[in-house]
Amino acid sequence: MAVKITAAMVKQLREMTDSPMMECKKALVEADGDLEKAVDVLRTMGVAKAVKRAGRDTNEGTVAAYVSEDGKTGAMLELTCETDFVGSNPKFVAFAEAVAKVAAENKPADVDALLACPMNGGTVQSELTENIHVFGENQKIARFQTIDAQDGALASYIHLGGKLGDIVSFSFAKPETAQNEDFKAFAHDVAMQVAASAPVSARREDVPADVVEHEKSIYTAQAKESGRPEKFWDGIIKGRLNKFYKENVLTEQEFIKNPETTISKLGDEVSKKADDKIEIVSFVRFNFGE
Repeated sequence: MAVKITAAMVKQLREMTDSPMMECKKALVEADGDLEKAVDVLRTMGVAKAVKRAGRDTNEGTVAAYVSEDGKTGAMLELTCETDFVGSNPKFVAFAEAVAKVAAENKPADVDALLACPMNGGTVQSELTENIHVFGENQKIARFQTIDAQDGALASYIHLGGKLGDIVSFSFAKPETAQNEDFKAFAHDVAMQVAASAPVSARREDVPADVVEHEKSIYTAQAKESGRPEKFWDGIIKGRLNKFYKENVLTEQEFIKNPETTISKLGDEVSKKADDKIEIVSFVRFNFGE
């Protein structure tokens, strides 16, 4: 039995893709009401202009980052509350940062394990309960992730008043590079780039296989519908996949401060200045509510 396509479903797809109403309705019919599949249908048709990510959590709160003084260990953490008034309160933000520090130092397996970690003579759970009493609002640790730099350093960036943040891990050979001013400026710029451009991964080889296969399926469908002979399809698919990498892989992205260069080339320039080989290893990025 076919799923009934409602006006609300069409409206949601339009908001997600910025596509014409009739095309959205056709895509939903073809996808049997599945929004994600409908997005793929629109992309295959070449209609979708931009797939906008909508937050899945309407709670207020903040994203916090902690990086140790030696730059070797860090953590991102999302702490939620009921109102923006509390979410932007400096004491609430400071508490989130303090819990992120506990996470970085203890590396618990999950939120329940983090709540059991020692903090200020009690546990994170007891401190969180006290914080709830102080602010008079329910609060919870929505998620966290730790990150380390074995042979290098970390750099963090918080944007939009705590609604977006990230930590980037760099590797290099010489310990003194961590204090090099050119490296510190580069690390800050890269962390800012991650916040602004939302890359899928730091390096091409780190793009998840399912993401690559998904993109290939879209480009294959586009190639088949292009009207071009089949002998050209592989070239079309490869070209569009390379474009995907350039737009979504951090090291291959254009530098937001200077589109004439890429993050990779910028890293090579800084490596020469520091007389070291500086590489971007990975990153953790939190967009509040995702």
